[in-house]
Amino acid sequence: MAFPVAGGATVPPIYPVGSTGNGLKAAGFIPEIWSGKLIEKFYAATVLAAISNTDYEGEIKNQGDTVKIRTKPTITIKDYRADGDLEVERPRGSLVELQIDRGKYFNTILDDVMEVQSDLNNMSMWSDDASEQMKIVIDMEVLGGLRLKAHAKNRGITAGKISGDLNLGATGTPLAIVPDDAETGEVEVIDLILRLGQALDEQNIPEAGRWLIIPAWVSTYIKRSELRQAYLSGDAVSMLRNGRIGMVDRFTIYVSNLLPQGVLAGLNAGETAIYAGHSHSLTFASQVHNVETMRSERTFGTLLRGLQVYGWNVIDNVALAEAVITKG
Repeated sequence: MAFPVAGGATVPPIYPVGSTGNGLKAAGFIPEIWSGKLIEKFYAATVLAAISNTDYEGEIKNQGDTVKIRTKPTITIKDYRADGDLEVERPRGSLVELQIDRGKYFNTILDDVMEVQSDLNNMSMWSDDASEQMKIVIDMEVLGGLRLKAHAKNRGITAGKISGDLNLGATGTPLAIVPDDAETGEVEVIDLILRLGQALDEQNIPEAGRWLIIPAWVSTYIKRSELRQAYLSGDAVSMLRNGRIGMVDRFTIYVSNLLPQGVLAGLNAGETAIYAGHSHSLTFASQVHNVETMRSERTFGTLLRGLQVYGWNVIDNVALAEAVITKG
């Protein structure tokens, strides 16, 4: 909004009636100044790098687009009887394929005229933003693709390989999560975390390297739960003071706004899918990650474009658990 100036309606009148004032701005004597500082842009937190492994990336970096991953067979232990024949077993492992069959790109152009007249380094700015957007898009794709990929005993209302009575929720019957003081039909957020931990315990998943991804509102519920007490969380101060969740029941907690939720993700309105697991469960590999500049053939300008070719797969669904939740 322009700063107000006196005009023909000023009392007492300074300029003739009907005048718009001194007209300096209209004549270009009061220029518009464009700030050289950009408003800071914030991005959704990504978690793929923290929850997946890249153990097989080196095998496809230079050539090939498929890695066949062999899994260890399970040996059967049998009862021994004196004077009895020994049964012979031929162990057979299974194969899991990691295919580099996905790709994302961006392609922008900066006209020479605009580059000369601009006071910003547009190429650098665009490259930084494209990198963040690439991570967000891939994170959202992977987290959405994990739906129903967990072992059948690590999800649903009858989860638990041994117990079979762990209710982790399902579409249509989600867990109604509350911070504490759960009433009938509700589940305290600590109980949710413990159920996921038990599901992995019953599958003999190692404790070191476990992770849990939750939406922001569940993070708030944790901070409002009994864990807000410093002596229960194990921290020097309450998580309400430092804002950090850290580790709960052997899980390193990550907060993400990219988890599948609602109808677009194949869930009901208000439902969110969350995941817990071990880094062994999910593998990710990127074969090509190029960012390049080149002169445009069609106009006077410079192209900035980037390509990422990648693949991901759940190589051990036993080390992955899923819960479907809603706000209680």
